[in-house]
Amino acid sequence: MMEEKEEQSDLSLQKGNTGGDSFRLHMVTWNVATADPPDDVTSLLHLNSPKSPDLYVVGLQEVSSRPVRFVSDFVFEDPWSQLFMSTLAPRGYIKVSSIRMQGLLLLFFSKLEHVPFIRDIQATYTRTGIFGYWGNKGGVSVHLSFYGHMLCFLNCHLAAHMNYASERVDEFEYIMDTQNFECKKAPSIADHRLVFWFGDLNFRIQDHGMHFVRSCINDQKYELLWSKDQLIMMKTKEQMLQEFEEGPLDFPPTYKFDLNSDTYDSRLYKTWLGFNGKKRKPAWTDRILWRLRPKASVSEDKNTLEKVKQLEEDEEYPLKTRQDLYTSNMEYKISDHKPVIGIFTLELRKMYETPLVRLQPEGDWSADIDSIIIYSPLQPFPSSSWDWIGLYKVGFTSVTDYITYTWVKDDEVAFNEEIIQVYISKEEIPVRGGECVLCYYSSTLRCIIGISEPFKVHESKVAIEEGLLPEKVNGLNKTVASEDFWN
Repeated sequence: MMEEKEEQSDLSLQKGNTGGDSFRLHMVTWNVATADPPDDVTSLLHLNSPKSPDLYVVGLQEVSSRPVRFVSDFVFEDPWSQLFMSTLAPRGYIKVSSIRMQGLLLLFFSKLEHVPFIRDIQATYTRTGIFGYWGNKGGVSVHLSFYGHMLCFLNCHLAAHMNYASERVDEFEYIMDTQNFECKKAPSIADHRLVFWFGDLNFRIQDHGMHFVRSCINDQKYELLWSKDQLIMMKTKEQMLQEFEEGPLDFPPTYKFDLNSDTYDSRLYKTWLGFNGKKRKPAWTDRILWRLRPKASVSEDKNTLEKVKQLEEDEEYPLKTRQDLYTSNMEYKISDHKPVIGIFTLELRKMYETPLVRLQPEGDWSADIDSIIIYSPLQPFPSSSWDWIGLYKVGFTSVTDYITYTWVKDDEVAFNEEIIQVYISKEEIPVRGGECVLCYYSSTLRCIIGISEPFKVHESKVAIEEGLLPEKVNGLNKTVASEDFWN
């Protein structure tokens, strides 16, 4: 059924094609209720689908933040991040950005081919929990330029309980108003061309009784509940909410389930006075919405010239989005929430199509000789003495997952206006070799701006002749040149 919906969407895209490029975005939001990750996320990420996404965005809420776990997560990637990274890296995706605030986690992945065109990456957070200090509620966001188009992804966990619908809206508006970025084109969330707002928004179904709600769910007559969904109700009177679109809620409410089951809340709760409390009524607490910036939506501090410039850019480089799928996944039972999946097509005209830097290895590479990297700036960019080039194995997980790196300015050996050479010491190259790529990281732009074609690093002939095992060569090779690493 999901595949049929996606095929129909592809047909409609072909009919409405405006000459731009199309990109597939797969989004997930899931309140994981402090549970450990499942063993497999194949169905969550639609890994068996014939159409692979260009981008993955995963927003989690209530990730375990016990003191020992939280401290260790700052030293190592948390188990949830590790799971998604290890699952997606072999398929050619790297984690471009992530941000965590207490139990809120946002992960942004991209196919490697798009990475040099994802720039100005920034992430921030806003607390709205107890007195605004505790991070159990609030929002985390990632801001970036995708082929020149400013996008923002906002993962929220808003106030709980039936009677706090207005407070949820207030929290959302506070997050929208207070999150800012160091970016002239999009200093606030509302300035972005496209915003995705998602997470455990905690809006409930009010007025209808438990029996009626469960009856509608059993009969799959979800539309009978929409008029009393608090988010849909609040959109009728809140201007900011009206600017956000959402697909139809044609799937079962995703909260609240008994753990390890598909049964809606059946437990009896004890109140402070010892009386039995009510069971939680099912609700669509977990949502994905989006907002294309209205043409007339320009900050008051922008002058007329900038307003005209923005309108001209919008016309010259159009951006459209369409939701192809909006559903829940009932397979996962480790939480009292079910995950929600949204698949989108972004159709846009690229503002640039060449990377800022082209780079490649020179000659044969091995741990027997110092190696040379050649790179050429293809366009002007703000270079820095803190720029570096990293050597990565094919299938690396993130920008920090390098084998070794070299500072561009410190290790320069020759240059002219068009071609610059830098070297990497042979001691830094893994003796077992393997398939690798080179990535140029710009510290000013905070992103990778050039990636080489994959190339072969050969095994060290010296190490083979002398019968040296990797762990006896040096500490680096003990880590990066094991069989498991390259396999």
